[in-house]
Amino acid sequence: MSKIHAAITAVNGYVPEYVLTNKELESIVDTTDEWITSRTGIKERRILKGEGLGTSDMAVHAVNGLLEKRGIGAEEIELIIFCTTTPDLPFPASANILADKIGAKNAWGYDLQAACSGFIYGVSTGAQFIESGKHKKVLVVGGDKMSSIINYQDRTTCIIFGDGCGAVLLEPNEEGFGVMDSILRSDGSGRQFLHQKAGGSARPASHETIDNNEHSVYQEGQAVFKFAVTNMADVAAEIMDRNNLTSEDVTWLVPHQANKRIIDATASRMGVGSEKVMINIQRYGNTTNGTIPLCLWEWESQLKKGDNIILAAFGGGFTWGSVYLKWAY
Repeated sequence: MSKIHAAITAVNGYVPEYVLTNKELESIVDTTDEWITSRTGIKERRILKGEGLGTSDMAVHAVNGLLEKRGIGAEEIELIIFCTTTPDLPFPASANILADKIGAKNAWGYDLQAACSGFIYGVSTGAQFIESGKHKKVLVVGGDKMSSIINYQDRTTCIIFGDGCGAVLLEPNEEGFGVMDSILRSDGSGRQFLHQKAGGSARPASHETIDNNEHSVYQEGQAVFKFAVTNMADVAAEIMDRNNLTSEDVTWLVPHQANKRIIDATASRMGVGSEKVMINIQRYGNTTNGTIPLCLWEWESQLKKGDNIILAAFGGGFTWGSVYLKWAY
């Protein structure tokens, strides 16, 4: 019997309608379009507007479109792994909320929190359920409403993040396509450089934490940039070496969209030209867990069966990793 791999059989994405441009940010905080573009590569980002709307509401759009593409009903989904840093609520899990909203009445699920690396952690985790034979249809969702935890008076962070969500369906494949390998890493000592100061059990919400804007993203940009450039590039190169892939063998690099310079450094380390790199950071900014599935969604029409694809990400915590997969359709 041939080995079972977990193959992506459908992908879909969703971004909110509202566009927050660099020009608009110039009127909110002390920054300029030129400053933002030269340092990050971002021109605009999408923001989810509307009372009571959370990350799961974007996921509903992404997943319903995915199910329609695949021609299956929500009741066929067995497991939902919802990768997010901005769940609708501390509990229950957004995976459970999503299952209810789409009618996935036969699915169990959970949220996975690994900051910007969450989606590749989720794909790697979901693949285990497929490879073991435990499940045949696993939904991996990556999405964030980053605008809900951004301080729009902090010019170091508000320029970077946007809202968006993507999803993939994993199914068994015996033709040699799907997730071939993954390398996942973490280093908790990096938490001091990128975190949310309050809102957890160590520092619950209070008048003081709210007044001090401690429920928004805190980032020491230079330290994060240095770690990200090195580690994201290294792990992408490592997965190539481990699987005897040359730069010519790689069809696409799908990098987390945190910063154009980090993306360029990763591609350079891999020896991959810009024509093989998926980049949409200029239009969506950093949607955290949403960046990689949104890229796959936008480039889906250019993907061919058998394409060698490298996913790479780096996130707060620190977390980082890479996934090597062969496209299955």
